[in-house]
Formats: sequence, structure tokens, C-alpha cells
Amino acid sequence: MLQFNKNHIFGNLIYCMNFMKKTPLFVLFLLLLLSSCVTQKDLIYLQNDGTSPSTLPINEIQNKPYRVQTNDMLSIRVKTVDPKINELFTLTTNNQSGMMQQAEQGLYFSGYNVDSQGFIRLPVIGKMSVIGMTLDEIRDQIENKLLEDYVTEESNLFVTVKMAGIRYIINGEIGSPGINFIYNDKATIMDAIANSGDITMLGNRKEVMIYRQFPYGTETYSIDLTNINAMNSPQFFIQPNDFIYVKPLKQKTLGTGTTGIQTITTIISVVTLLTTTFLLINR
Repeated sequence: MLQFNKNHIFGNLIYCMNFMKKTPLFVLFLLLLLSSCVTQKDLIYLQNDGTSPSTLPINEIQNKPYRVQTNDMLSIRVKTVDPKINELFTLTTNNQSGMMQQAEQGLYFSGYNVDSQGFIRLPVIGKMSVIGMTLDEIRDQIENKLLEDYVTEESNLFVTVKMAGIRYIINGEIGSPGINFIYNDKATIMDAIANSGDITMLGNRKEVMIYRQFPYGTETYSIDLTNINAMNSPQFFIQPNDFIYVKPLKQKTLGTGTTGIQTITTIISVVTLLTTTFLLINR
């Protein structure tokens, strides 16, 4: 069996401590490692730094209705006393048991797509321009066209127009990266993140990137989700086909750990390796 010499062990420890005291670079390296753990302020969403009121006014962006763009998918339903008209606008999907049912997921695939010119094609009505219009304006236009040529006031016409889901792509330090959908007319970036499994501990919440498509090109935005003022940003509400990228924190590149315990463990390992190497060289 190996015999341990206590005096030798204590002597090495004292030597290592003296080595650390006399080496400014080593101390600097320790400070660098200690600063690499992820702090609580880096993880908490929508923090109030004391300069913002406890109650934020409703953002003007929240009150603005969404205006339809190219590649949007619309869900349009028409109800009248005429079953033939109803059938034309009824979108159904077959499930595995063969029963017909209305499904939100099916609406995305069988809804009405806004083409690159801003048009949709509707039964009976045909081609109709909807680019830049609100959902209420599209509904009114469909009602007027049907009342003009196909139905009467006595038919109890009822039209609903909704977004058939908001499609977005999210990547980077996120729980479930990929193409996701939110089946609502409006959604915030917090909805998108929650729908995608939340940002990981190594994700940079202070610089979340949004790449947004427009007919004239792509615009890039950055939003700080740790600041409560992000709720007042025009980019807080996502739009269909947004690409969201969550950057990694520098701690991921350094590989020193995300918590204090992980960082200390890394420090101990590095210290042990350095001192052992130094002692072996000078033995």
C-alpha cells in the first residue's frame, strides 16, 4: 500500500499557497473564472430597475390591429341559411378514426394563403386583394361581395376572419428550437419563448435577435428581455414568419459552468492541474 507522508503533503500545500500569492496572473485567472458564472440578473425576465413606473401604460402597438402581409395564412368561415354557401367555406380535416372535424392545425394547411402579390383566392368570390388590410376590413369586404352577388340580407350572413396561426422560427439557446406555431391573432416574443421551451441558462436574454421579413427585404432587431421596458418595444409582438435567435452567453464558450458550484469545481480542477504540473517540473 502507498504510504502518505503528512509533512510532505502539508509542505506541498504551503508551497502551492505561496505560489498562488506570488503569481498575479494566477489571481487574475481566478477572478476571470469567478466572473464567468451566470448571475441572477441575467436570468430574470422583465426586471424593473427602479426608473420605470410599477404600472406601464398600454403600448400603442398593442392597440394597433395587425395588417396582413404576404405569406400570411387566413382562416375564413362563412355562415348563412344556405348550406351550399356554408359548405364552400367550411375547412375540415380527417383524423385517424375517419371522423371529420375542424382542427386548428388543419387550418394552417388548408387556410387561405396570401400570395406574393397580396391576393387570396376564395370560393365563389375568386381573387381578392388583402395586403395591408386588417382582419375586420377583410371580413367587411367579403360580406359586401357576397351580399352583392350571392346572398341576400335575409340569409343571416355571418363572416369570421382570423389568422390561421402565427408561424415563427426560433433557434439558438432555446429549449425546443425549430419551426413553431401559435394559434392566435396576436402573440408576444414571451409567448413564442414559452411555446418553445424557454431560454436555457446559457442563453443571452439581454440580446435576443429578431429577423423580420418585409417585401423590400429583411430587418434585424435586438431586444433586451431582462428589462421591463421591452414590453414597450415594437418588436415585443412577433409577426408571422419571424426568425428569433437566442445568442449564447460567453460562459458557454469559456466552459466554466453556469453556477457558482460549477465554477468553483472548474477552478479547483484547474488549480490542481497547474500546481501538480508545476511541482512535477520543479521536482
